[in-house]
Amino acid sequence: MYPIVKVSNVIKHFKDVKAVDGINLEMQQGEFLALLGPNGAGKTTLVEMIEGIQHPDSGEILIDGKHWKGHAHELHHIIGLSLQETHFLEKITVKETLKLFASFYGLPKKRVDEILEMVNLREKHKAFVDKLSGGQKQRLALGIAMLNNAKLLLLDEPTTGLDPTARREMWNILMHLREEHKISLILTTHYMEEAQYLCERIVILDKGKILAQGTLNEILEANNSYEIIDLSFNETVENINFLNKSSFVKATWDDKTQKARLLVTDIVTELPKLLELVQSNGLSLQTLECHKMTLDDLFIEMTGRRLDQ
Repeated sequence: MYPIVKVSNVIKHFKDVKAVDGINLEMQQGEFLALLGPNGAGKTTLVEMIEGIQHPDSGEILIDGKHWKGHAHELHHIIGLSLQETHFLEKITVKETLKLFASFYGLPKKRVDEILEMVNLREKHKAFVDKLSGGQKQRLALGIAMLNNAKLLLLDEPTTGLDPTARREMWNILMHLREEHKISLILTTHYMEEAQYLCERIVILDKGKILAQGTLNEILEANNSYEIIDLSFNETVENINFLNKSSFVKATWDDKTQKARLLVTDIVTELPKLLELVQSNGLSLQTLECHKMTLDDLFIEMTGRRLDQ
């Protein structure tokens, strides 16, 4: 059984920008996969090539074992997609919008009713599109993507700009689709929590390359994940050299937050040493936070910046 998506050494450049730089990726049928990375990481370009909107400069992409060239009509019928921004005709209703898109596939009326139920828009079926909230519009976009009984769903940052309630409702719909309809999903996002909640496997991208991929635990274990101590001081601190000279793995200082961050192998062992160092240098703690490394922390260590930057 071949994978639903196979990307082999794919490269895509725009002038001097290496948007996608030699990516290899496989995805199995029924899998939910998150492409995680900041703006400019290459997520959207990669997804657009998988969708057939863009074409690689080199490398190969197979969808359900087939190339886009020569199989476009067939592949269009198994893929559902929702782009980063979706614009609808505003002066027609939700149901009319779905009926319009259903007509492109020659689908029966009952499919429109099924989709309204699936994306929780039954009560809004007579509402004009311009009267919908942001979350409702995104659910409508998801419904359109699902009209053709998509085998593979591609969603490009579907919850960006939504409030937490609307985002959670979208997540619940997607989880239902996975459990009841066994679809495959590629999700691009810059929300760590979204990737962790929805997807079994996560691919971290930055500057067109894959930095890490696997389950959350696999990624953390494979990348020497440490434990973290964040601290700030009541006094003005000129430098944190006294922390770098200790047995901690790494010590950094953030001018913006006025906090030091320590990477340690074991908080229980290293915390007493830290407290002794602080006291011996005539300082007192204002804040102290200890936690295990998260995906967000790992991304900062890998790239030197936060995911949402």
